[in-house]
Amino acid sequence: MLKPVENHSLPRTAAFFDLDKTVIAKSSTLTFSKSFYQGGLINRRAVLRTAYAQFVFLAGGADHDQMERMREYLSALCRGWNVQLVKEIVAETLHDLIDPIIYDEAASLIEEHHIAGRDVVIVSTSGAEVVEPIGELLGADRVVATRMVVGDDGCFTGEVEYYAYGPTKAEAVKELAESEGYDLSRCYAYSDSATDVPMLESVGHPHAVNPDRALRREALARGWPILDFHRPVRLKQRIPTFSVPPRPALVAAAAIGAAAATAGLVWYASRRRAAIA
Repeated sequence: MLKPVENHSLPRTAAFFDLDKTVIAKSSTLTFSKSFYQGGLINRRAVLRTAYAQFVFLAGGADHDQMERMREYLSALCRGWNVQLVKEIVAETLHDLIDPIIYDEAASLIEEHHIAGRDVVIVSTSGAEVVEPIGELLGADRVVATRMVVGDDGCFTGEVEYYAYGPTKAEAVKELAESEGYDLSRCYAYSDSATDVPMLESVGHPHAVNPDRALRREALARGWPILDFHRPVRLKQRIPTFSVPPRPALVAAAAIGAAAATAGLVWYASRRRAAIA
């Protein structure tokens, strides 16, 4: 059970969420492969290969070595991609691809942490160009994600500037705690993967969500709560189910975000039609 609303005379706290298979039901990066293909960034062979990688990921068979190979493959794959085009494709397809695969249970937890006065931080191995819009969609306060090097031409070089994976996630959590004044002993963390044990053990309230076999063993051995998230649902379908009214600031931010997203999609669609004409 979550602790009650924070006493603001105490140090601030936060809830740190892994993204893939913790908050959403699939890999955030691989989910956009078809959209990247339609946008001309990858070929059909790459789509099939990412589909296989998605299968391995969802089956829970992606160990550390496979994740490293996947990182190397995706880094090589995105070399030469125009960063602005990537952002436009993600913005155009975000609601269609990500909204339907958000776990209802995760969305409820995010709401509860916000209501309790805690910051919500998404900490993901996926690239920032994908994770940041998803974090905004979820109402997260901050995002930690992998960053690729961008050349002077505005394209990815294929090199990784910062890899948010394993121990580096825990380091990012600790750095945020120092800069934001979080008391980690009173913070929460959620993940599905044993590679995130360093992040989980850095907070006072770690939780295993849909854990892989290794994390399940670790959670049982340490007495960490194990949560089962299995109900993906569109966020707009959840609005009537709120048990506690969300904060007015969050409602306003959501409305502004939705309006901005709609305006962006209209602009992007008109630009494409003009280009085709």
